[in-house]
Amino acid sequence: MLAHLGLTPTDLVAQSDTSGRTMPTVAEYVPRVAAAASPGTRRTYGTYWNRMAAGLGHLRLDEVTASDIEALMRQVTAGARTRRTGRHGRHAGEHVIAAARAVYRRAIADGYIAPAASPAHRVAKPRRLPNPRRALTPDELQDINLVARTSGNDVILDALLLRLHTETACRRGGALALRLVDLDTRHCLVRLTEKGDTLRWQPITPTLADRLQEHARARGAVLPTDRLLRYRNGQPISSRRYDHLWKRIGERLPWVAAQGISTHWLRHTTLTWVERHYGYGIARAYAGHTDRRGPATTTYIKADLHAVATALAAMTGEPHPLASPHTSR
Repeated sequence: MLAHLGLTPTDLVAQSDTSGRTMPTVAEYVPRVAAAASPGTRRTYGTYWNRMAAGLGHLRLDEVTASDIEALMRQVTAGARTRRTGRHGRHAGEHVIAAARAVYRRAIADGYIAPAASPAHRVAKPRRLPNPRRALTPDELQDINLVARTSGNDVILDALLLRLHTETACRRGGALALRLVDLDTRHCLVRLTEKGDTLRWQPITPTLADRLQEHARARGAVLPTDRLLRYRNGQPISSRRYDHLWKRIGERLPWVAAQGISTHWLRHTTLTWVERHYGYGIARAYAGHTDRRGPATTTYIKADLHAVATALAAMTGEPHPLASPHTSR
């Protein structure tokens, strides 16, 4: 029958699925996965997809084994760059497994392999260590702000960054994405776009709203889509500004460098204060958490914008136009 059809056993092996498509190699398939991924996913996994393509690219998707994935994880973990906030390569190893699983989830969705055949899902992720971040004390926060305002080549920008993150508890990506159109000075709000393309309006003090507008206008932001935070030469800032800021603070405050304190600690500081004074529901809204994980009670304790503004006004001691006098502590 094979001879009649003009096929050999090798031809049958090369046809890996019922549609008759040829099973792609890892190097052929990874670019397709990247093209279908969101920008945030590409930023997170792009490096690890490139490592997969380089190390396993010659193998077909159905030829990769769990041992291949685990060996790649060990290799990446051992070669991970030492960072001030690093965890000895554990996060890099975790990202390798997550990136590989993303590839095979797409392969399953495309019908190339069966769900049970994914080698990436047979490798356990490294156990995540307890998070060392904590809320900063008022004295620690004051010392950090003092160093930012009295050192460096752009103290106005650095002081503005720290104030923005302290008031909003936003992530770095949310601050970097801010545009002129995302600032509402009348209602004292900024529109934050963060993880998972979540979008929310976050209250800020009238003082910060005015300072952000002055900063943007003085540094060349004109069009609604122009970035809000800018260097003195008019160029939008990048994540490198944060790296330089915390490196400088760590050089002057050794305990900052020793503990690996970063911008995300400001988020912990603000949200801890809000939770202690206004409860979990308002802290959850303040953080912009929209996931549905956790107890069903979270469905019934949603806080609105006015409650968040009330918490901000109490924390900063500055009235907010949206604060509600009826929200109790």
